Amino acid sequence: MTDPVMGRIHSTENFGTVDGPGVRFIVFAQGCRMRCEFCHNPDTWNIKSKKAKMRTADDILEEAVKYRPYWGEKGGITVSGGEPLLQIDFLIDLFKKAKAQGIHTTLDTCGNPFTRKEPFFSKFEELMNYTDLLLFDIKHIDTVQHKKLTKHGNENILEMAQYLSEIGKPVWIRHVLVPFRSDYDEFLDRLNQFIQSLSNVDKVEILPYHTMGRYKWDELNIKYPLEGIEPPGQDRVENAKKILQVDQYTGYQTR
Repeated sequence: MTDPVMGRIHSTENFGTVDGPGVRFIVFAQGCRMRCEFCHNPDTWNIKSKKAKMRTADDILEEAVKYRPYWGEKGGITVSGGEPLLQIDFLIDLFKKAKAQGIHTTLDTCGNPFTRKEPFFSKFEELMNYTDLLLFDIKHIDTVQHKKLTKHGNENILEMAQYLSEIGKPVWIRHVLVPFRSDYDEFLDRLNQFIQSLSNVDKVEILPYHTMGRYKWDELNIKYPLEGIEPPGQDRVENAKKILQVDQYTGYQTR
């Protein structure tokens, strides 16, 4: 008998309503390589954090299904983070077992670990067999600015978005609007053009930058890089929604 696949789990949430369709059971995976300046969960960065719990897919599912009566027809399980794809073996095990029970599965990812190199790519292809929906975060469309914002480029992230389009896997595109970083019409126009080139986008969401997680940076004794930058005004949020034509993406209403 082989040992069960273990996942490093930061926490779980029972009644998520903004991380996929319906009411969701959310699993927050520990670990992320990106260092987004606006991150509100820097406590998930270190994958070896002693605060993370080692859990099996069976353990997670046993907890999750207790809340199944509240999910309705569209609810299910969402794995967020951190960056779940850093624990792809655990994801495969969890989603495969969830689908065997008829549970809707959603992956919330920034795409940073994606590569067409092996062994990752074959594992990713298998994972997609058990994934119903991806919440796909595009932090910045410009790779130079993306690197300034996250400490990583975005070439492989955009490649992942294109691959998901090729295989017809439904995605919701999410974009955090950050003043003096991503909130420029030039970049929003380029992002719009890229999203328009994809054939699998069911929804586009603008997420206004906020400072609610700022206290975690202080607790971890990490200098907060966006000091003094306020959340965008409603006019800029509406401007971004208009440029990205969010109203035209309505596939999420019918799936």
